[in-house]
Amino acid sequence: MAALAQNPNRALAALTETNVTSPDGFIQFHLTFKNGIGYEVSLRNTTIIEPSRLSFSLGGTELTAEATAGEVKTYHLNETYPWRGVHSVAVNNCNGAVIPLKAGSVGFNLEIRAFNDGVAYRFVAPGEAGQCRVPDEASTFRIPDGSRVWYHNLSGHYEGQHVNNLVAAITNGQWVAPPMTFELPNHEGYASVTEADLVNYSGMALQANGARGFTVMLAHKQPPSSPFLMRYTKEDVARLSQPASVSGTVTTPWRVVMIGTNLNTLVNSDILPDLCPPPDLKLFPQGLKTDWIKPGRAVWKYLDGGDSSLEGTKDFCKMAGELGFQYNVIEGYWSRWSDAEITNLVAYANSQGVKLLVWKHSRMLRSPEAREEFFKKLHDLGLAGAKIDFFDNEHKEMVDLYQELLQTSAKYHLVVNFHGSDKPTGTMRTWPNEITREAVRGMESSRLQDRATHETTLPFTRMLAGPADYSVVFFGPRKQNTTWAHQIATAAIFSQPMLTYAANPSNILVNPGVELIKSIPAVWDETVVLPPSEIGKLAVYARRSGDTWFLAVIDGVEAQTIQVPLTFLGAGGYQSMLIRDSGEGADAEQIERSSARREDTLTINLRAGGGFIGRFSKK
Repeated sequence: MAALAQNPNRALAALTETNVTSPDGFIQFHLTFKNGIGYEVSLRNTTIIEPSRLSFSLGGTELTAEATAGEVKTYHLNETYPWRGVHSVAVNNCNGAVIPLKAGSVGFNLEIRAFNDGVAYRFVAPGEAGQCRVPDEASTFRIPDGSRVWYHNLSGHYEGQHVNNLVAAITNGQWVAPPMTFELPNHEGYASVTEADLVNYSGMALQANGARGFTVMLAHKQPPSSPFLMRYTKEDVARLSQPASVSGTVTTPWRVVMIGTNLNTLVNSDILPDLCPPPDLKLFPQGLKTDWIKPGRAVWKYLDGGDSSLEGTKDFCKMAGELGFQYNVIEGYWSRWSDAEITNLVAYANSQGVKLLVWKHSRMLRSPEAREEFFKKLHDLGLAGAKIDFFDNEHKEMVDLYQELLQTSAKYHLVVNFHGSDKPTGTMRTWPNEITREAVRGMESSRLQDRATHETTLPFTRMLAGPADYSVVFFGPRKQNTTWAHQIATAAIFSQPMLTYAANPSNILVNPGVELIKSIPAVWDETVVLPPSEIGKLAVYARRSGDTWFLAVIDGVEAQTIQVPLTFLGAGGYQSMLIRDSGEGADAEQIERSSARREDTLTINLRAGGGFIGRFSKK
């Protein structure tokens, strides 16, 4: 962090109000200290968050209600660091302010950061080691009238299906699982509300107040999800419905509003990882690029059939190798095999260039002894990591468990894929061994019928928070109202460091587009979301890996024809391979090969639920 500097207007700022402005000068976080703490957020002359209240409590006392502000100190950060997913280099450029506050005898800080693509705030209450206090929050985000909001409730935890409404139509008491994305009236821009650096604290959801406001609600106030009620006891439900205490200093997660005039800005935002600490070099000597952490593509037997035997698993490894994929994710049936059989399987998988992850219920890993035994066993058997499932709640008890699992798995050089999980909050920067997590209603949901709308909504809602293990590409009935070309394109749009395919690899190998499928990477050097994109209706992504560009399009429920200029390409000629919808049916692909240049424009005819994907290789 840069050195703190005094604000020359500190006397005014300390007593009445202060502003924190983004480095480019366009985004402003305005604070007032009258009858509590108020704030509002704007982009140029457009209001993003209308006047709202910040509320932080300790031990049942709302400290912010009567807090007085001290001397404001400011700082500036400007750094880059390696990243994976949307692009390969992240940018952390922000202006910050630390505002000392006092309520009675209790001193605490409010910290603000303003980026060129959003704002964030958090509270920090210093404390002595062993001093336990119970924090709570009730801050609000009041959204301008006429905004359209995309959201889902908490009934399936973070595996919901989004609906959208004008903000004024969202009724009092409605629960919202972050990120909550909204489009401003008159198409003036977009924003999304979520949290970052969720550590040693309970997770945040939002609850509508019926007056265009959404209030921060910690996990103990959130209704238990259906998955949690199904998998856990009444005693568990009662325990996790109690507020959590924090020992020592209380640091809330960052409350974040991502902001952009277009969807490209939101998708490319680095705010969440920016707000998290870098990895510990003792655990990760090369940081994100530590040699035992390898992004890649995975096969998975669970959804599209296959033999659960040892020989059937070897066959999946063989096909994964033929596809050039790097992983095979094995469900719970692995526990039936002896150590000798697993060692033999690992040796065979390695001969195919494939590593293995195995499934485990999180309930079996609650003690330090159980975690140590499990991860040591995986390491000794030569496995690459674990898929750990069924958290279904974001109370501090569960949040702490994520940290403990990541700490022990890192000790044994193992990667982790979390399922039945909470939303990501940027902590993959701190823990790069978290290779992906679910927190999405993915291909596993057999009852999801309007997959076209769902899949054109997720890139601009849930996936703004980070990678989502959706399980891409399915050619059978689960694809519902989407086409084969649409399904293949999701592999390039739903990027994640471990990109798991839902289709049986035998079905991928015989697909007419297999050559292109095999070349879709798990992470990207650059991403551009192109202007025709519209939440829930159309996603158009241009993505670069090295010198090769991909253009991926997925359509909602209405057939349409779009024109896409290829201006994202570099200079010179490219050899292209294109997969389009065929007029013959949803399960038909049209394969084309041609040349392309950045001066060209592609005409793409999309069926309802259709798609397109093209690869442009430098000549």
